[in-house]
Amino acid sequence: MAALVKIFLILALGFASTFIVLNAAGVLTTTQIEAWLTTASSLSPGLVALIIAALLFADLFIAMPTLTLCLLAGYFLGFGMGSLATITGLTLAGICGHGLSRHYGDRLLRRIARSEQQISEAKSMFQTHGFLMILIARAMPIIPEVSACLSGITRMRFSRFLAAWWLGSVPYCLIAAYAGSVSTVDNPMPAVYTALTLSGTLWTVWFYFYRRVWAKI
Repeated sequence: MAALVKIFLILALGFASTFIVLNAAGVLTTTQIEAWLTTASSLSPGLVALIIAALLFADLFIAMPTLTLCLLAGYFLGFGMGSLATITGLTLAGICGHGLSRHYGDRLLRRIARSEQQISEAKSMFQTHGFLMILIARAMPIIPEVSACLSGITRMRFSRFLAAWWLGSVPYCLIAAYAGSVSTVDNPMPAVYTALTLSGTLWTVWFYFYRRVWAKI
């Protein structure tokens, strides 16, 4: 198995384990988050924005319901402020993931790869396919954080990483925040339709990427 795939699986397992543990403990559930935001909205929109941005940043370390948070941002804050809060949180998470992995990732890569040639191949593969992988990573939970870490580990140029991260994340945030902003308790369908459409579209693109590229690595 290629070193790059091994690293991907190890990182994915690490992120998935946080989701399993938190769900088993009943911590940071969607119901709890919505209750926090409801309470915060009675105090200050700025507090709601801060909580949303913080939770999306924390997604780098603890698996969060990203799409739900983006929809709730629009619902509680409106399109403009909701979009800004979600974009800020996801941008900080991506930059931090890239930076930390760039600094510490060599240790993991050298433990997994058996030779300098495998290390070089792993870096070359991600340099070739990483931009697209980051771009469509929002198709599934965990994959965005893994792709951000891989970009750092494989020394992808920061400007290239950030361009891919924004191209994949900003439209996602804008669409979800808008859907949340036009949804109500009595009419939640815009949010529901948006969630289904976004997930379905990104899943289709990811499946194509997996079949044509990733499965051949």
